[in-house]
Amino acid sequence: MRKLTFLAAAVSAALLTGCQTTTTESTSKAPAVAAVQVDQSEVEKANALFEESFMRSVMRSPIYQTYMGIKQDYDKWDDDSEARRLEDLELTKKDLMAINAIDRNKLDPQTQVSYDLFKQDLEEDIEDYQWRFHNYPVNQMYGVHSMVASFLINQHQIGDVAEAKAYISRLNGVPKVFEQLTEGLETRAQKGIIAPKFVFPHVIGSSENIIKGAPFEAGEDSTLLADFKRKVTALEISDDEKSALINEANDALKAAVKPAYTQLISYLKQLEKRADDRDGAWKFPDGEKFFNVALERTTTTKLTAKEIHEIGLAEVKRIHEEMSVIKDKVGFKGDLKAFMEFMRTDKQFYLPNTEEGKAKYLADATAMIDNMKARLDELFIVKPKADLLVKRVEAFREKAAGKAFYEQPAPDGSRPGIYYANLYDMEAMPTYQMEALAYHEGLPGHHMQIAIAQELDNMPKFRKFGGYTAYIEGWGLYSELVPKEMGLYEDPYSDFGRLAMELWRACRLVVDTGIHAMKWTRQEGIDFYVNNTPNAKSDAVKMVERHVVMPSQATAYKIGMLKILELRENAKKELGDKFDIREFHDVVLKNGPVPLNVLENFVAEWVAKKQA
Repeated sequence: MRKLTFLAAAVSAALLTGCQTTTTESTSKAPAVAAVQVDQSEVEKANALFEESFMRSVMRSPIYQTYMGIKQDYDKWDDDSEARRLEDLELTKKDLMAINAIDRNKLDPQTQVSYDLFKQDLEEDIEDYQWRFHNYPVNQMYGVHSMVASFLINQHQIGDVAEAKAYISRLNGVPKVFEQLTEGLETRAQKGIIAPKFVFPHVIGSSENIIKGAPFEAGEDSTLLADFKRKVTALEISDDEKSALINEANDALKAAVKPAYTQLISYLKQLEKRADDRDGAWKFPDGEKFFNVALERTTTTKLTAKEIHEIGLAEVKRIHEEMSVIKDKVGFKGDLKAFMEFMRTDKQFYLPNTEEGKAKYLADATAMIDNMKARLDELFIVKPKADLLVKRVEAFREKAAGKAFYEQPAPDGSRPGIYYANLYDMEAMPTYQMEALAYHEGLPGHHMQIAIAQELDNMPKFRKFGGYTAYIEGWGLYSELVPKEMGLYEDPYSDFGRLAMELWRACRLVVDTGIHAMKWTRQEGIDFYVNNTPNAKSDAVKMVERHVVMPSQATAYKIGMLKILELRENAKKELGDKFDIREFHDVVLKNGPVPLNVLENFVAEWVAKKQA
């Protein structure tokens, strides 16, 4: 589960088994640092293993290589066969034997942390092999069907003729990718793992969109042809060479991409007939056990589904009370439910669903990001080198995509981080939520955390580029609150929007566990959001559908945020005037993504040093 898979960007990240904590009671304190005799040869052996294992994973994945800025297999796709998965399992077992042969007691403290993380990653990869089919490799949130186009458009750069040829080779490789995808879908179907019926129109529609337009049919250029033309046109080569490349791409699109998508769509339409309306992971083989493991991996805690559900209900109540204060402050006459309806429907909070309205949203969001860039010194000592851009989600995938997300920069800074805003339905993007979204996905949120992690020196790559969802999304949600403490969210309606976003995450705890552990229906989940938040019903539908296809993932945000806040408040209490918010943020970010209890240890060590 910990292997970085860019195809499934939201796969739950793994937990260190035996190293759990909860948001209400700490289970571990900073260990006493014993005087150890560090053996540099053992340290070097450990770091060599970390590097070898990580780079082997990278080089076994052409897609991963491209994300990392490596172009060795720039003309290929990943092998997603069962034989390859078995090979990966055996390599993981060999790595576990190798790490067990290293004497942990002879390592320095930071390498010991890496040792523990690496070993637990391996153990969990082996343990979780049994769940490799407990997912939906195509769904409305992500999947191979949409990855092919988004990857080529956003990741496959063309700087010369060879890279253009590699793009064409990848177009010609799509049939094999989809053949393996279909085999995997059929294997799941035979095990009773088929996405619910609502998923299929989204997936089929997104797939059909990719083969609309030239050269598949008369009309404007298709998404892929337009992308290829744009990139090739920018090359400093002759017009004849450009025409030849474009003709090759046309041939590949017609001979490979079109039939591959046509066959996939045909299969999906047949699979749809075998689907039902059961939404929860409880329907999977050993579904209850699978969901419990998924919660552990996602939250890096031992919290049960019931405990997470109850935390969510308590947070919903608290946030409703804070919202009522704002309601009274702006002089609204009526109860909170009426105020939410006002916020949901009043036209003053929505930009027009026109190109002008969408351009204004992007401009305003960019201005918020630029303002935060200018104030980062108030919050951080270390700042990322990579820039951050604000973009709208591309038309071919905006109907099915989430409302906002972040795409990490290239490690070498050649490609900036991107905050994507989904402007398909402007009624789902109220202006009073604009600040909180920008801070979460951009600055000081995911861009600070992920870009800084990638740029860390003297840190094994598996830690720099790995991920623990509770840490990553907990930081994102925490980053929505920090700007308020800086004096931003001056407009009370915008502060209400911040609370609405936090409320949304609290509801996630309730609904995710409700669907997957308590057999709630999709409609029950939608109703809970509609009755407890000011968001558009379309938001509620998308979120519940996200829960259904990504069990446990949405529980990470609030659990992670609560832990970071708990650690911060404990540090403030312990340090008093010695507390420095910039140093605290440095401690949180400077070690890359870690399980929550490991983060707790780092903070406790920092506090102890400050007190000494």
